[in-house]
Amino acid sequence: MAENVQSKAGMTQTKRAISTEEAPAAIGPYSQAVRVGNLLYTSGQIPLDPATGQMVAGGIAEQTTRVMENLRAVLGKAGIDFAHVVKTTVFLKDMNDFAAMNEIYAKYMAPAGVVPPARSTVQVARLPKDSLVEIEVIAMEMPEA
Repeated sequence: MAENVQSKAGMTQTKRAISTEEAPAAIGPYSQAVRVGNLLYTSGQIPLDPATGQMVAGGIAEQTTRVMENLRAVLGKAGIDFAHVVKTTVFLKDMNDFAAMNEIYAKYMAPAGVVPPARSTVQVARLPKDSLVEIEVIAMEMPEA
């Protein structure tokens, strides 16, 4: 599905939904991700197993891993990967989980030789399905050098 949107500069760009069965299906009026030009905005991913629709078992490490795999699937459907991510927002149920989340996050977002994205991390009162973590990203497809 695509629609045209007008920028402030008067240029028309296509807004296109990105969707994959390898990540949890949207269960409301939102897209897994939206692409406009070379930018991709993902919806927040929680630790749902896309095969079962159920929360993964375990604590913050297992939940963060599932969230990152869900994000990998959405990015992959758009033809990009974690190296293209320029900004993330991490929502934690408990800021005491920061170090454990960060350890998993770094494996995906900051492997050797990759510039890590900008990031905000906030503690929230509650997340969908009582998950411990939710992460959303903004990625940019860069022209080949």
